[in-house]
Amino acid sequence: MLTREQFRTQVFARDNNQCVICGKPSQDAHHIIERRLWDNGGYHIDNGASLCADCHMKAEQTIISCKEIRKAAGIKTILLPPHFYSDTRYDKWGNIILPDGRRLKGELFFDESVQKILKSCDLLDFFCKYVKYPRTYHLPWSKGFTKYDRIVKNTKQFEGKEVIVTVKLDGENTTFYNDYIHARSLDGMGHASQSWVKNFHSKISYNIPEGWRVCGENVFAKHTIQYNYLSTYFYVFSIWNEKNECLDWDLTWEWIKLLELDPVPVIYIGEWGEDFIKKLYQPIFRGERCEGYVVRLAESFPYGEYRHSVAKFVAEEFGNQLKEGSGHWRHKKIIQNRLDPIADMKG
Repeated sequence: MLTREQFRTQVFARDNNQCVICGKPSQDAHHIIERRLWDNGGYHIDNGASLCADCHMKAEQTIISCKEIRKAAGIKTILLPPHFYSDTRYDKWGNIILPDGRRLKGELFFDESVQKILKSCDLLDFFCKYVKYPRTYHLPWSKGFTKYDRIVKNTKQFEGKEVIVTVKLDGENTTFYNDYIHARSLDGMGHASQSWVKNFHSKISYNIPEGWRVCGENVFAKHTIQYNYLSTYFYVFSIWNEKNECLDWDLTWEWIKLLELDPVPVIYIGEWGEDFIKKLYQPIFRGERCEGYVVRLAESFPYGEYRHSVAKFVAEEFGNQLKEGSGHWRHKKIIQNRLDPIADMKG
């Protein structure tokens, strides 16, 4: 990790003080991925390239892509912020670039300066309204993580604040819009276990406001846990508005009731207390096996603050099952979880 001045000096020195794109004298040590997307500032030499003023503007406008800049600078290592996905292509501002050239609104999309830059080159029309659900970091005491997961360094973001602790359900992350439905991957709705939730979405989607999305867990099929007392196959854990802001918990509850949906089971609502939160896990919760729990701030927060507002605990046994590689549930025979019309799973 470099200081700002070290970053500038070392990037210019590596590139011989020339713009890596056109060869003119360098004027800017350009961040290939915007520094605000990094918790540590993003001052890594492999996240920098020397550019002249004209090429720097084109890079800010994303007319010159991150891939082109890395290639021109001879950078072989693709550095991304830890909460990004290595198999996903991003532009300078952290917006996801789809194979067909369209883009998804990233965490800086609604920033005034980013809007101005993208508008200046007529790129705003390339963005669709669908959003990939962000990566949820593990709490420091979580046991069920793999080498692909991320762990929060501390829990200062929760101190002194009201939090909601809910059961971590063992299902498939699924997002509803008023005209679309997808799993974590935006084109990931091609499995037989999704038939029920697709049909369910078709019945309630017209009530979802334009630009909003309802995120929840599709628990129709058994993954690791066999559920026997479900009140539904879709449980809501967050709702987002047209500005990509997660609604506060009270407003989330209002919309859940308005849409006649079910929330994820709630374990605790109250002020954060680390020692207390650590003891909340129960292997059996209301008659069902429990994989872990998820903590979120009760207040509203923007998409870019997700990793500072939500974290999870997963029990060791469930992490071990993932590590043992017993086979992904998608490649196994579908075992349907069971509904219990009498059971009340609401928190």
